[in-house]
Amino acid sequence: MSELRQRLGREPGEAQEPEEKLQESESENKLDGETASDSESKSEFGGSPPVPTSDDTPEVLNRALSNLSSRWKNWWVRGILTLAMITFFFIIIYLGPMVLMMIVMCVQIKCFHEIITIGYNVYHSYDLPWFRTLSWYFLLCVNYFFYGETVTDYFFTLVQREEPLRILSKYHRFISFALYLTGFCMFVLSLVKKHYRLQFYMFGWTHVTLLIVVTQSHLIIHNLFEGMIWFIVPISCVICNDIMAYMFGFFFGRTPLIKLSPKKTWEGFIGGFFATVLFGLLLSYVMSGYRCFTCPVEFNNDTNSFTVDCEPSELFQLQEYNIPLVLQSVVGWKTVRMYPFQIHSIALSTFASLIGPFGGFFASGFKRAFKIKDFANTIPGHGGIMDRFDCQYLMATFVNVYIASFIRGPNPSKLIQHRVTVPVVPDLCNQPLSCILYYCNFCVLLFPRPDVFLPSASFSVHCSFE
Repeated sequence: MSELRQRLGREPGEAQEPEEKLQESESENKLDGETASDSESKSEFGGSPPVPTSDDTPEVLNRALSNLSSRWKNWWVRGILTLAMITFFFIIIYLGPMVLMMIVMCVQIKCFHEIITIGYNVYHSYDLPWFRTLSWYFLLCVNYFFYGETVTDYFFTLVQREEPLRILSKYHRFISFALYLTGFCMFVLSLVKKHYRLQFYMFGWTHVTLLIVVTQSHLIIHNLFEGMIWFIVPISCVICNDIMAYMFGFFFGRTPLIKLSPKKTWEGFIGGFFATVLFGLLLSYVMSGYRCFTCPVEFNNDTNSFTVDCEPSELFQLQEYNIPLVLQSVVGWKTVRMYPFQIHSIALSTFASLIGPFGGFFASGFKRAFKIKDFANTIPGHGGIMDRFDCQYLMATFVNVYIASFIRGPNPSKLIQHRVTVPVVPDLCNQPLSCILYYCNFCVLLFPRPDVFLPSASFSVHCSFE
């Protein structure tokens, strides 16, 4: 507005607006949530500068590392807390799928809280009505929509056994729509004059946060049901890449990688890539030999618990592969025995190390936009929970798409539906051999393995042989 005043004052022949009108216009723009520029420290934060990040390092570590420089102190704090988090990760894996799902839900809620809190702290001076209440209400609605169908799919017998659950399952989508519609009407009723634009900003803020956090958490749980290996390996690859990129950058980093994160270097990026691919191959080799990791997670209705016992699929059976001629002279081998899943792990670790960091860059840009260092101070030396899961959410989406595109086989029920709805060519069943081959092909599609064909299943074939 100051530039506008100067221009209006310098250009002759144009009417100059009264000072009071300019001040009123500027005040109205601020109330609507508009800002002059990122360089002005006041306007973007509602008239108050960003709160500096406090030192959240535990007092025990502060005393033990008091003689070290800030660079090495940060190194040791991050290292110690990283080991603590990895230990906690091992513990929850040992506790089983149910605990893992509960942890994913808790992480989702905490990440949502951190992002919504940033918006509230930035615009709290405007006293927006019902902002936090509606945000948490929409979180409840979206979680009910996503996880309601998941519970029905994986706990079908349990849901049908209980009358209240059966009703919630039957009318799940209608209830979800009614809940969301209630929140939508509450938002419209909360609109206040002079805050319209800012309130719609925050409405969009809440929904984008739900899209990023809740949707990805839902995909993580779906990956878990495919087998714990699809949950553990991707998450471990992201963790490994984060650690190794930091270590390579700490000791060898010289060339800046991206302006959004000045501390990221090309040396750390490249070193983290090779270390992550190697780590993914080794971890997948170890885990592929255990059924508790490779079998899909299923709910046992008799024991009311999860089971992970099955016959390993071809992905988790050792096979012999020919080494390319170019590499045979280098390694001295002609063949190598490995699990097919290890080949898929290369794709997972490559994404985790090359594309996954862009989730972190995205988060860095978000934090720079609001002039904050971390999403929160939950973990000393690391920031908030969202600071640790910015790459994990992007990775979860990739894994879910990868499984659906390259791993998961055809659904027998949908094949039956397809064969029933697609009309048979009339001339086909007039020829006995063609008719037999047609239905044999149908059975092969449904039951590609002879051992899963059920003898009790019967198919009635009606053909007219004239």
